[in-house]
Amino acid sequence: MTGAGALPEGAQTAPSALRNRDPILAVLRRVFPSQGLVMEIASGTGEHAVHFAAGLPGVTWQPSDRDPDALRSVAAHRAAAGLTNLLAPIVLDVTAPSWPVARADAMTCINMIHIAPWAASEGLMAGARRVLTPGGVLTLYGPYKIEGRHTAPSNAAFDESLRARNPEWGIRDLDAVRELAGRHGLEFVERIEMPANNQCVVFRKLA
Repeated sequence: MTGAGALPEGAQTAPSALRNRDPILAVLRRVFPSQGLVMEIASGTGEHAVHFAAGLPGVTWQPSDRDPDALRSVAAHRAAAGLTNLLAPIVLDVTAPSWPVARADAMTCINMIHIAPWAASEGLMAGARRVLTPGGVLTLYGPYKIEGRHTAPSNAAFDESLRARNPEWGIRDLDAVRELAGRHGLEFVERIEMPANNQCVVFRKLA
């Protein structure tokens, strides 16, 4: 620490994580198992990992990311939190044909698939098929187009800005995500409307 209220050295913070962590946790408490290993894809700053591990004390939380700065931030937040059920972050490229975790009882991915090429979504679903136990839950959080339409003008503007930064990025149509998940043995369970025009989407791996 560099002073009262300061972040641990190497830690990053995201205002959106502070805003959305409690609504997301409410969903996870309802749909995740009370025990087992939960794998978090693209953990970012690590603030979600700390909050969810604290709020779900019966599970073991495995954060991951491919970005070195994100991994350092997760590690710094983890060290400051001192939670026994929060594992050290691991390097993960979702497009890799094999992952460093062989088995997970649940999986979550927050605000990734619109800030990544479609290949990342394909890799995520393929990895979920390989790693999730039968009946295991995958939750996705972020903005989506519903039946081909943006849910708010702000989402349309955000989509334009993403595609201007990288033509391979952009808000995905939920129907396309559902179809991709289905091809990998993941059944759509429900969609929950969340604050700030986001959605939480729940899938379950078929036996």
